[in-house]
Amino acid sequence: MFPVRVELGPRSYAIAAGGLADFGPFARSALPAATTALVVTDEHAEPHADAVLASLKAAGLPASMVIVQSGEDTKSLHWLAELWDELAELPADRRTAVVAVGGGVIGDLAGFAAATYNRGLPLLMVPTTLLAMVDSSVGGKTGVNLPQGKNLVGAFHQPAGVWVAVETLATLPDREYRSGLAEVVKYGAALDATLFAWLEANAPAVLARDSQAVAHVVSQCCQLKAAVVAADEFETTGRRAVLNYGHTFAHAFETVAGYGTLSHGEAVSIGMTCACYLAEHVARLPRSGDTLADRQFVLLEAFGLPVAPDLGWDIDALLAAMRRDKKTAAGKLRFVLPDRIGHAELVDDVPEVSVRRALTTLLPK
Repeated sequence: MFPVRVELGPRSYAIAAGGLADFGPFARSALPAATTALVVTDEHAEPHADAVLASLKAAGLPASMVIVQSGEDTKSLHWLAELWDELAELPADRRTAVVAVGGGVIGDLAGFAAATYNRGLPLLMVPTTLLAMVDSSVGGKTGVNLPQGKNLVGAFHQPAGVWVAVETLATLPDREYRSGLAEVVKYGAALDATLFAWLEANAPAVLARDSQAVAHVVSQCCQLKAAVVAADEFETTGRRAVLNYGHTFAHAFETVAGYGTLSHGEAVSIGMTCACYLAEHVARLPRSGDTLADRQFVLLEAFGLPVAPDLGWDIDALLAAMRRDKKTAAGKLRFVLPDRIGHAELVDDVPEVSVRRALTTLLPK
């Protein structure tokens, strides 16, 4: 359970849990030298950001807030420039903390603003969605999208701390909560067979947002990600790339469909299904039996997640988007593919014909 420690030498930090009202003392402890803070949020998370702002002020840290529009389109150079302008107006210095309160879009956008303004400001994450709690708030990946693809401009910038307030999930729309469950399934499918089996056995409680079940899921996923990040902070050995299971397909789906058509988790769910088809085509998974492909399909459907698109995407456009993926090397496609439940690897030089077959299996005729 919490706290979870992300061990990165001088950049180590804690993932802690508690109420929003208790965030201020945590921020003071994580950043004792901070003199001011800018809270970044969107319209959906504004009530949570109000509580964070009040907690910071109660702890004696002067703070202000900026509210951006919600949605994947906000992860853009336009809104990044807006945040730079806000920081300049304060004016911010290197003892100004950026506090990201919201989901993955806010964490990525505010995190990249912190990484780049004054060549680096301290960052604190307050994730308010399940997806952000278990994945995007941990590990230091920040960035924005371009029309050509997701997360093509960004930087590694570790937070000084992550504060998980499970209470925020009570107000999360069902679609967004289910979207986060796709990332949860990812951890079990790619990294931890025990977690995968636990999810199968406890799917109703997780779907019902039972507080104990949710706390268990979030802490387990954070522990798994903390271990991977500690082993491969900058994604140089291939170990951290495993966290992108299903994401090469997912990012292409999001790009071709148009940002916002699918939620990120929905795209990841379809992407993991497609990754299993691809693993079968390249003989990493058997084509029948009690395999990851079968069990993952059932679990994703139990969580109300899509396992195939209802849109007629162009395969050539999808492949073009995949060629711009950050895992591509020397023009060769690379994918994270499983060979059993709880284990996946980065596979080099996957034949494009196999990717086409996997997409043909998935896409509606």
